[in-house]
Amino acid sequence: MKKVLFFSAWYPHRYDSMSGLFVRKHAEAVSKYVDVCVLFLYADKSVDDFEVKTKKTGAVTEVYVYFPFFDCPVIRKFLKSVNYFRAFLKGYKVVVEIFGKPTITHANVLTRSGFLSYFLFKTRNIPYVITEHWSRYFSERHSYNGWFRKKITEIVVKNAGCVMPVSSALETAMKNCNLCNENYHVVENVVDDFFFAKEVKKNRPRKRLIHVSCFDDSVKNISGIIRTIERLSKVRTDFELFIIGIGPDYERIVAETKEKQLYGSTVVFLGEQTPMQVATWMKQSDFFVMFSTFETGPVVISESLACGLPVVATSVGAIPQIITPENGVVVPVGNESCLYNAIDWMLDNFQNYDENVIREIAKKYSFDKVGKQMFSIYEQVWQSILTA
Repeated sequence: MKKVLFFSAWYPHRYDSMSGLFVRKHAEAVSKYVDVCVLFLYADKSVDDFEVKTKKTGAVTEVYVYFPFFDCPVIRKFLKSVNYFRAFLKGYKVVVEIFGKPTITHANVLTRSGFLSYFLFKTRNIPYVITEHWSRYFSERHSYNGWFRKKITEIVVKNAGCVMPVSSALETAMKNCNLCNENYHVVENVVDDFFFAKEVKKNRPRKRLIHVSCFDDSVKNISGIIRTIERLSKVRTDFELFIIGIGPDYERIVAETKEKQLYGSTVVFLGEQTPMQVATWMKQSDFFVMFSTFETGPVVISESLACGLPVVATSVGAIPQIITPENGVVVPVGNESCLYNAIDWMLDNFQNYDENVIREIAKKYSFDKVGKQMFSIYEQVWQSILTA
């Protein structure tokens, strides 16, 4: 069986079990067809030496290297880069010992992870592919900067056997950033199979909206949702908003909700939940709300659709291609009046959506379909190497 080694800038680790969870799901999806190992490197201020940990998640072997990170302003970036590469060498040695030499590597979230794949391509003749999730390539984000970063990224992308953005919008954005490759292929994020399982809704006194978030307000604009809910709560009281997740702006947003006297009554914070718990909460809700400023291919929308929920979301990234009149409503970015009208309308009309139709649309995000798609791309890359 061929062996695939994943690299990723984001991945679940001991400090955050939700970080890069979508990368783990891609690894699990394709592990049905190939052997998969993940090598994840983490800059850790709490360790004084390199710490290597190994574990298994399903069929996926995971090797973690926590490496020292000293926040010294003068040489911070240099030291971090040196220790990052040292962590890679230590981790790769362990990978070869317990997993074997990879047949192909799969870089997720550029640029450093892609450089590792490029390095093995040049020094070990191991081909590689790339999956990109990051929204930084969109012009409105203004976050894909730096001459050196851009040049390295261009080289890494150009030499990949295939580039797999998670949405067509992200593909366009990457190409607009001069990230050229002859073989782009969109591969969406995967949704756990248990999201598709039907569940009878319990009787509730109020209609329920749900939002799942990493609580990065500059991206997710949860504050905009809270302001809209406050305004709507003054004209109707037949609804509640449940919010799942934690993150950098969690405490501030909770405090704002308390100030608006919505906390615990109209708005309920559930904190961090397991994927299975998220699925259960979604199935006990009536529709999903997202008011993001930036997105690529949001997993939570795919999960909502798999649960049969209609969606209210902003017109960013891949969302206009995902949300249609059959499964939801799209609103302009940052327009709280439009969000207000959409939620108000959805509260009275969500029951008119056919959840079976919505679930059918979402089947393209299943483990089986995404795993087969990724395996097919690996085979194409292997074949191109053999015939080169």
